[in-house]
Amino acid sequence: MAYKVTDACVNCGSCEGECPVGAISEAGNARAIDADKSISCGTCAGTCPTGAIVEA
Repeated sequence: MAYKVTDACVNCGSCEGECPVGAISEAGNARAIDADKSISCGTCAGTCPTGAIVEA
C-alpha cells in the first residue's frame, strides 16, 4: 500500500532519516514521498510524531 504525507506534517524530518530507500525529501514546508522510490514498507508512518503519514 502506498503512503502519503498529509497537511499534519510539521516538517520535523524524523521520517526522512528512517526511510530505508531514501524516498522522502523536503518539499516546501513539509516532507514528500517519492512514489517511484518508495517500497511502501510503512517505516515512515511508524516514526511520524504527528501521524501525518497515512496509507494512500
